[in-house]
Amino acid sequence: MTTTADRPASTEGLRRRNTSIVLRSLRQLGPATRAELAKRTGLAKATVGVIVAGLDAAGAVTETERAGPVVTGRGRPGTPVALSGRRFLGLGLELNVDYVAVAVLDLAGDVRLSATRPVTSAGDVDALLALAAWARDEVTGGGETLVSGTVAVPALVRGDNRTIDWAPNMDLSGDDLAAHVERVLGCPVRILNDANCAAYAEAHHGAATDTEHALYLTGTVGIGAGIVDRGELMRGAVGFAGEVGHMPIGDSTALCGCGRRGCWEASIGLHAVLAKVGLPELETPLSTAAAVAAAAVTDAQVAAALEAVGRDVGLGLAMLTSVLDPAVIVLGGYFVPLGELVLAPARAALDARLASSAQHRPELRLSTLGIEAAAIGAAEQSFTDVFAGELELA
Repeated sequence: MTTTADRPASTEGLRRRNTSIVLRSLRQLGPATRAELAKRTGLAKATVGVIVAGLDAAGAVTETERAGPVVTGRGRPGTPVALSGRRFLGLGLELNVDYVAVAVLDLAGDVRLSATRPVTSAGDVDALLALAAWARDEVTGGGETLVSGTVAVPALVRGDNRTIDWAPNMDLSGDDLAAHVERVLGCPVRILNDANCAAYAEAHHGAATDTEHALYLTGTVGIGAGIVDRGELMRGAVGFAGEVGHMPIGDSTALCGCGRRGCWEASIGLHAVLAKVGLPELETPLSTAAAVAAAAVTDAQVAAALEAVGRDVGLGLAMLTSVLDPAVIVLGGYFVPLGELVLAPARAALDARLASSAQHRPELRLSTLGIEAAAIGAAEQSFTDVFAGELELA
């Protein structure tokens, strides 16, 4: 029996695939001459020359100056080419319980725009669409092209990257959200889990760029995880991997937004933390957590409550470490302003709960991308089809 993967690629498909190989090389390894690209990719020099000429004509690459001294020898030294940020853009959005966020990246991976806005109702789609329209107008109009858009949501999203199956903290389901955003942006739109997007961002732009195996833990009203292995997301059989917030860890009596009791999220989610410390929620998770951290300096009860939260964080991370064996665990969202108030007890609980001293103790790190991590990762995911050779730049 012959499968699709066994069939020879068409001439057009082969050209797109070879083009994507060159694009990935430039993105991952930086500028190179045509001869250097041929060595990197294993493609013939003539093939690389044709590909680069086409990308240059499309505005996807540009010639640049060589870094360092020029090595003299036979022939004229080649001119390096680099990905150009002037035309092709990917737009990422995040729709969360108490805020919406946007980020726009160019083909070279540089952030062209980012913003966060608070919302007054959970999953405010109108606020998301308004932010999408604002971002679109800000970055286009000078010949730029939105390749595609991606929306990060705290939900289970099917492998079709459009259909929301379960969003316990928001009233979202089906594929309507993708269609609404497509009408605003005028380009294809996919929907992805927020933790997956944030994990991808940290692996390519943030706190986990120096490791191949990382786990990212969100810190918002909901708790989710993103798993990155060798730079790629691990999504599981149907795309639902990382739904850790509803593991039975922590206070067995705490009521969760999903309607059950004893979920990890009900002990370490932002609303659970605020209930423990007796402080109000502010505009964003980061500003709220900053106020909690400030209160902990002078209020022993707040400090003790955060220590308890940290222990519950560590218990869950010990379970995940035993299963996934990550080299690094990145804590994002509200965990960042709390810092060592949560990290110190989490490390202690993690060490105490791992069964053997032979097990690797992952390094706990704080996110470096802030509340817009998921939007940045979503913008990166908007280039997925380009770097996979499934979408041609034109």
